[in-house]
Amino acid sequence: MGPGLVSAGSAVLVVLLSGLSIPLETRADSQSGAAVYQAHCASCHGADRLGAMGPALLPENLSRVRRVQAGTSIAEGLPATQMPAFGGQLSADQIEAVVDFIYTPLVQTPHWVMEQIRASHLTHVDTATLSDRPLFEADPLNLFLVVELGDHHATVLDGDRFEPLHRFKTRYALHGGPKYSPDGRFVFLASRDGWISRFDLYNFKTTHEIRAGINTRNLAVSADGRTVLVGNYLPHTLVVLRADDLAPLQLIPVTDGQGASSRVSAVYAAPRRGSFIAALKDLPEVWELPYRPAPPGPDSVASTLPGSPAEPADLTVRRIALDDYLDDFFFDPEYRHLIGAARNGAGQVVDLDQGRVVAELDLTGLPHLGSGITWEWEGRQVLVTPNLKQGSLTVIDMESWQVIKRIETLGPGFFMRSHAASRYAWSDVFFGPNRDAMHVIDKSTLEIVKTLRPEPGKTAAHVEFTRDGRYLLLSIWDPDGAVIVYDADTLEEIKRLPMNKPSGKYNVWNKTRYESGTSH
Repeated sequence: MGPGLVSAGSAVLVVLLSGLSIPLETRADSQSGAAVYQAHCASCHGADRLGAMGPALLPENLSRVRRVQAGTSIAEGLPATQMPAFGGQLSADQIEAVVDFIYTPLVQTPHWVMEQIRASHLTHVDTATLSDRPLFEADPLNLFLVVELGDHHATVLDGDRFEPLHRFKTRYALHGGPKYSPDGRFVFLASRDGWISRFDLYNFKTTHEIRAGINTRNLAVSADGRTVLVGNYLPHTLVVLRADDLAPLQLIPVTDGQGASSRVSAVYAAPRRGSFIAALKDLPEVWELPYRPAPPGPDSVASTLPGSPAEPADLTVRRIALDDYLDDFFFDPEYRHLIGAARNGAGQVVDLDQGRVVAELDLTGLPHLGSGITWEWEGRQVLVTPNLKQGSLTVIDMESWQVIKRIETLGPGFFMRSHAASRYAWSDVFFGPNRDAMHVIDKSTLEIVKTLRPEPGKTAAHVEFTRDGRYLLLSIWDPDGAVIVYDADTLEEIKRLPMNKPSGKYNVWNKTRYESGTSH
């Protein structure tokens, strides 16, 4: 089976999950919760509620959502997501029926255990037959991978000439930005339905794939290039893979030891610490998982498998208790502090060395810390984050952890980017009537100096800089969209490349060198 052959269609999912015995639970009554769900929800959340573009909708994944909140979300939509409002299409009784349906357990709870993970492993290419040198004339560290969600493809783009080098089909609904091997040769992709793909940028070949979960959040790659960690919404697990062939090494259940389990909000590598960090959506904890050999501690919960000495060491878990749940987080440049927030806007600073919360943040709305960036301002380091519910950017002093300023914008924003070589930071609006706007902020004055509208009426989003910071790429988030190249100093448009709903663009150098202006 080649990459991209797994769709979100229920028939394919049922085949892939054979052995789970998951019925589609449809009824003839057109007003039943099952029927309304199939008509209005299944295209995003999966016909079997296991998730697709949207997350899985099962009782075990809705533990933090009260039934009344679920009904409100269906009627009014969810801010900071692609969940639309159905209040104009569905009656109150229909909405209540859907709520009843999604809170009804499946006949059999779906599992995805190590045996199934191993059985899904695919080797597409014998890597020994591949060239160790790029098969193209371009700087391999200044490539961009552009994810095109419109037709589930990705384009490899030359970051010097701004010309496509290759376009390939991906798995359905990629999520949580691609991650690179330290040398930039391989890129690792995670799809919403759990497929992890390893693509060779030198040879333009998918080498290996494996299905690590049923509904996956994102993945991280260790700074030594040996290990991949995958965080799942369903089942509630972390999966450890060997990076050179995606062979599974560990399955770690995400539980508190008292029977409660949790989805994984996000996983990231903390290179200076030699560890992974995992945020948990349903437990007030953050986990640190060192990948450098270390004696296991008393709080280890890893369910490990035996491995040869050549394999990466088994991961153990260090638990850090929090004051609140953690949906999103960010690191300071030294990777000592983790700055996190829950969907209710509460912010907390965790000292990873001390293993405790050391400060609270005065954050309102829903800060998107995962897209926050840092720079030096008036002799001190500041963190600036967009807000998914309010039209503002929050500037935080990273010594006192006090809010310095709130920069008013034309609406809620999703992505913010800059580069150490650039005097500007760019922040989109993304939500609302001004979603076609892109703000340019002077990093020295903390003021918006220009607002661009690259394609009136179409969403402008996700800026990413070239390796040297001289140019940047911006997405027109539309099926009839484009990637637009700008001069980072003059702010003039240089080139426009048609693309099918380009979402993220990820520069090899910036991602592998952990450039302060981009996400990690």
